[in-house]
Amino acid sequence: MKKFWLGIFMVLVVFTAACSKREALSDDKIYFFYSDSCPHCHEAQAYISKKYPALPIERVDVATPEGYNLFLTCAKKFNLGNRIGTPLFCMGDKYMMGWAPAYAKKFDAYVRPFLRAKAE
Repeated sequence: MKKFWLGIFMVLVVFTAACSKREALSDDKIYFFYSDSCPHCHEAQAYISKKYPALPIERVDVATPEGYNLFLTCAKKFNLGNRIGTPLFCMGDKYMMGWAPAYAKKFDAYVRPFLRAKAE
C-alpha cells in the first residue's frame, strides 16, 4: 500500500512541476497574447510580420487553457488586475496592451533589446 501512495505522490509532484513550468514567463522571450476574434490582434500581427519577419515571438492563444493561464501570469507580473485584454505583449520587464497605429513606435522601442540579443 505504501508503494501505491508513493506512486500517486510522485505523479502529483511531476504534474505540479510541469504545470508550474508552463506558467512561467521567460524574460528573454516576447509573448504575444492574442485572440482569433480580436481585430487589433490581427493588425498587430500584420505589422510585426511585415517589419520583423524573423523576430521570434511566442504567440499565445488565450482561448486555450494553457494560453489563458500564461495570460493571467503576465497580468499578475505587471499588476494589471482584472482589466486585461488582447493583444497583450510581455517583453522582459515591459508590457504593452492593445494596438493602434500609434502603438507601433512603442513596440519598436520595446523590441529593440530582443533584436540586439538575437544578433549576438
